[in-house]
Amino acid sequence: MCPRAAVGATSARRRGLALAYAFCVLSIGAIGARAEESPLMPDNIIFVTSTGYWEESADPLEATDKNTAAPTDIAGQAASVQRGYYKLVAVRQPEGNTHIFLQQIATGDAGPTVVSSAELDEFSGMKAYVTDIRPETSDGVARQPGLFATVYLKTDPKALEPETWTVLIDDIGDIKVERETN
Repeated sequence: MCPRAAVGATSARRRGLALAYAFCVLSIGAIGARAEESPLMPDNIIFVTSTGYWEESADPLEATDKNTAAPTDIAGQAASVQRGYYKLVAVRQPEGNTHIFLQQIATGDAGPTVVSSAELDEFSGMKAYVTDIRPETSDGVARQPGLFATVYLKTDPKALEPETWTVLIDDIGDIKVERETN
């Protein structure tokens, strides 16, 4: 190989190494920038359970057509129906106890949207430590409108066994939070 060709090959290798080095520096910078961004979910969310479903007509005079079981308005036209599911979110507080929020999530073409969100004061008032939240079924299929979920909690962190509470939303939207009795 002639010396001139060797110099050209060395220059090409140097340029290749310089490009590889620049790529690595840019990649590390991008990773560092991503690490500085806020996390996808806050660290204090300890449980999230999606379960149940709800359905609501935009027409207050809606009637159900017995033949199609589809909501219709008085003129027999298909009524617009908003549908979705419920979500229970347990959020750890700075003092260690947990607050539970109930969200109503609408499903649509643009994806899920939070319709409403409310804190369940029954749990917040207990200053409880939530150890688990479970839906009625884990197959994701609700047979009737509403929600049924079980919340396991401790009001004394040293207690061996958790208390069992239920969150129930019936088909008309009434919410009950009560201690489970068996």
